[in-house]
Amino acid sequence: MQAVLYVAHGSRVKAGIDEALSFIEKVKPRIDAPIQQVSFLELVQPSILQGVKKCVQQGATKIAVAPILLLTANHLNHDIPNEIAEAKKQFPHVQFTIGEAFGIDERLVKTLHHRLIEMDEDIRGANVLLIGRGSSDPAVKRDLGEIATLLKKKAGLHEVATCFLYGKGVSFEQALQRILAENRKTFIIPYLLFSGLLKRHIETKITEVQHVNQAIILCNCLGYDKQVQHVFVDRIHQLMGKGRCIYEYA
Repeated sequence: MQAVLYVAHGSRVKAGIDEALSFIEKVKPRIDAPIQQVSFLELVQPSILQGVKKCVQQGATKIAVAPILLLTANHLNHDIPNEIAEAKKQFPHVQFTIGEAFGIDERLVKTLHHRLIEMDEDIRGANVLLIGRGSSDPAVKRDLGEIATLLKKKAGLHEVATCFLYGKGVSFEQALQRILAENRKTFIIPYLLFSGLLKRHIETKITEVQHVNQAIILCNCLGYDKQVQHVFVDRIHQLMGKGRCIYEYA
């Protein structure tokens, strides 16, 4: 029997958890699987292993693991595969497949463009800064850079730069100092799915410097809109059809 195990990130902020759960509930009716279970990477239960056990208890013999992650990094390359390898030891009769991150997709760029437009400000010729969560994996810097290039082209912007809250690449603090030095109108978009401590950190830092540069405009996070839903549903369909999966434990 087929199951889908959704893997959300987890957060210490309840609003972030609620947003993820609401997103999953909207996706579930579009997925043809009799068993659909939620799990979290960290901070929140059920864990991935607990989620697997719940699927097996309901009769699952095939589990498609669907990560709710924007970019491919250590969580997808190491953490989730390690958890599923452990689950395979406990449930050797179950077949596991692990899906891809959302990755680079024009629909996500469309949502980023909407995040600019909804601020009701003139974006012509403006600068934009995309803030990624960050990773030690250089692929994250490369992929967010490609997304920035697509957004610049779509919206006709002067510049779309990237920075990260940690890991490789320009730090958020470094990018903020550059914005202050240039004193240009700049829209900042957190490339994050949910409201959490990282979003609060961004808000705090901007508030601290906004008296120096009034032209900094903080947009909403990428979030979980319909375009993001469509991308995620496609990733699950690809996973269940075995068209695209990054790991398979038969």
